[in-house]
Amino acid sequence: MEKDESIRDLITVEDETGKEMSYEVEALFDMQGETYALLRSDDDTILMQVEEDEQGQHLVGLSNETEKEAILDAYQIAVDAAPADEYKGDL
Repeated sequence: MEKDESIRDLITVEDETGKEMSYEVEALFDMQGETYALLRSDDDTILMQVEEDEQGQHLVGLSNETEKEAILDAYQIAVDAAPADEYKGDL
């Protein structure tokens, strides 16, 4: 499978066992005062919360499955209501 040359942002995420995985940033979005990153690899899609401190931004995994599902459902509703290819405003 050929890689898409239009990939904008690749990040490396380390899991709890120390294994590193590369992900493409599929989307960054705000919901209820928090920022989330939707990350995609060839094998997986994950949702992480973006936290910021004096050292910069960090990705934090979400352990509450119900919360993750609610966030992803709300994100999908927003995408369906205003698909990116139809959006004409500033980001």
